[in-house]
Amino acid sequence: MSEEPQVPADPDDETEIPESHPRYESLLTRHRIEAGLEKGITSRQGLIAQGRGEAYDYLLGERTLPSADEAARAAAAQFLLADHPVVSVNGNVAALVPGEVVELAAVVGADIEVNLFNRTRERMERIAAHFREHGAESVKGLAADGEIPGLDHARATVDADGIERADVVLVPLEDGDRAEALADMGKTEIVVDLNPLSRSAQTAAIPIIDNIIRAVPNVTAHARDLQGSDETTLRTVVESFDSEAALAAAEEAIRTGR
Repeated sequence: MSEEPQVPADPDDETEIPESHPRYESLLTRHRIEAGLEKGITSRQGLIAQGRGEAYDYLLGERTLPSADEAARAAAAQFLLADHPVVSVNGNVAALVPGEVVELAAVVGADIEVNLFNRTRERMERIAAHFREHGAESVKGLAADGEIPGLDHARATVDADGIERADVVLVPLEDGDRAEALADMGKTEIVVDLNPLSRSAQTAAIPIIDNIIRAVPNVTAHARDLQGSDETTLRTVVESFDSEAALAAAEEAIRTGR
């Protein structure tokens, strides 16, 4: 008997994308962003942002650099030292790593807060609901009773007991003017960005130059490893991280392919 012909994998179904595919992560992120758009949590501008990020990931070789891993470990230590850490999320983050963000927040004791440039009440509620569907007990951002000074757009609107009060904020994906404004407020910023030359990365205390689908689980893994460490150990991890060297290493990888 002849063998049944194989049915090709459906690239629109992430469960059918084989992990052996050389562009597995790229196909996975594309699918999730498309699904986020259909669900109303990702904006059309988010598609453009994803394409830009994907281009940088090609240049980096779609891998986590040793310097990015060091940054992720420093970020984990900084989270564990924080009094009031917050993970800021937008539509792309919600589409790409909702469960991973919920897990990170649980491990380091951080709040999750929705903060959008293209802000509508409906989108805010959909994103918050999406994170709750992935296990978040609560999601901030809807109270909108605080502000980030110096911003003239919707990202200035935050929760008073969330980002406004935070001492450590994770700002995933390029968000230059808000990163600068948060730094001006004296907050310690952890940024995930694929562009080492962006304002976000240049402003951050801890820039993680990596794809967010790799970076967030990596920070969580390091946080689990560091849990139980004393304050001196955690501060040593943070203080030994060299942000300028990490940015230089990422730029070198982009320029040389090594």
